[in-house]
Amino acid sequence: MSRSTKKGAFVSLKLFRKVMQQKATNQREPIKTWARACTIRPEFVGHNFAIHNGKKFELLFVTETMVGHKLGEFAATRNYHGHAKKT
Repeated sequence: MSRSTKKGAFVSLKLFRKVMQQKATNQREPIKTWARACTIRPEFVGHNFAIHNGKKFELLFVTETMVGHKLGEFAATRNYHGHAKKT
């Protein structure tokens, strides 16, 4: 079920402030975040994020095509290793 359009997209205020601070200082080091439910805004384009997948941080460079998606979509939490071989 999607979020109400009246409420708007969820954006972590803490993460948004970090992005705006990076824009002001022109730094491009990855921003560590656990906010996988945060929606990618146009202001995030061109920034690097380190998204926690439950075990480690996955690096992500945000492009224009990612706007509107969630950060968690780009950091997989499950790893498929294939089915067992028949012996």
